[in-house]
This record gives sequence, C-alpha cells and structure tokens, in this order.
Amino acid sequence: MSKVEIARRASEDPASCARRHLRIGWSLLLIFLTLGIVLESLHGFKVGWYVNASNEVRQVMWRLAHAHGTLLGLVHIAFAATLTIMPSMAEPSRRLASRCLVAASILLPAGFFFGGIAIYGGDPGLGILLVPVGALLLLSAVLVVARAVHGKE
Repeated sequence: MSKVEIARRASEDPASCARRHLRIGWSLLLIFLTLGIVLESLHGFKVGWYVNASNEVRQVMWRLAHAHGTLLGLVHIAFAATLTIMPSMAEPSRRLASRCLVAASILLPAGFFFGGIAIYGGDPGLGILLVPVGALLLLSAVLVVARAVHGKE
C-alpha cells in the first residue's frame, strides 16, 4: 500500500467509512448466518463429532461464534447508519471506533470458533484467549460512539 493510500485511508470521509461498514456488516451477516445454518444442519443430522455429549463445549463455542458474528454484523450496520446521521462525528473518534469495531469483529467470533476446535478436558482451546481482547475492543468502540452521540467527544 502506497503512502498516498495510507494517508487517504487515515482521513477517510464519513460517507466512505459508512459504506465500508455497510459492506463489512452485510458480509458478516452472510458468513455467520451461513455458519448458523451449517451448525443447525450438523445438529439436525445428528453428526456425532458435533452432537455427542463429550463435544458440548464445541457446540457452545461455535454457537457463540455464530451469535457474536451475527450481532457484530448488525453493529457494523448500526455504526454505518450513525455515521450517515451524524457525519460531523470527529475524525479521531470515528477512526478509533471503526478500527476497534473491525478488530472486535475478527477477534470475538474467531476466539469462540477456535476455542471450540480443540477442547481440553471440557475446557475450550487457547483460541478463547482472543475473546476478552475482542470484547474490550467492542466495548471501546461502543463507548466512543456513545460519547459522540451524546456530544461528549
């Protein structure tokens, strides 16, 4: 990526940022609703490595990945709508919220999903360590946007 491209992205206008978050949001919805259908199919067809009692942690982790990914898709769409309604949001706040939201959308569902791949004695795998980081990033994004909406940025 060239220096010009980096500078352009750093000072992205609210409309471009909103369009990017709309693309991300609808893409996340497509991905994680599809994951939900796959999980329901595994359950419906009683696929052993998914529905056996010994794999209950996997079921919970993957359902949490599906639920959080879907919810985060909706949060991206809500953020895009907020930027459309409030194009005057300060650029540093907009940029911070955007970056935190994108990172959270990767870390939260990935942490749950990878935590369900390898299970150790009834505990999720090491991927679960991504979840608290993603949760803090999501909380940060929501805090920044809430402050901006209340005029306290």
